[in-house]
Amino acid sequence: MTAGDAMDFQGLLDAAAEFLQTFETKKVVAYLKEAELQELMKSPYFLVSAGALAIVSLIMRWRLLLVTVMTVTGFVYLLSYTLSQDTSLEGGIGNQTLLVFIGGGTIIVFLAIYLLFIRND
Repeated sequence: MTAGDAMDFQGLLDAAAEFLQTFETKKVVAYLKEAELQELMKSPYFLVSAGALAIVSLIMRWRLLLVTVMTVTGFVYLLSYTLSQDTSLEGGIGNQTLLVFIGGGTIIVFLAIYLLFIRND
């Protein structure tokens, strides 16, 4: 390994570290707040496209696409609902919005796992 290779590898590591810094929690939460998921859930274009994809995948028996559409739409609705409510953690772990987010996310994930891996047609 030459000195030039070591510098290229270090540059690659620096670029990867800079890329991963964009996924910091503060930046992700700020992006989700700016994305205005409430408007996305009320957008007729999003709702019609999600419904059309679900109907086509149901007719064509494309289970992976159907589960993906249902999961993404469910998470968008769950995030939209959660961000529209009080999301402060001052009330402790008993915060109602936090419990709805955790419970809803758990149900969506388990439903996706069941439909993809457990249920056989």
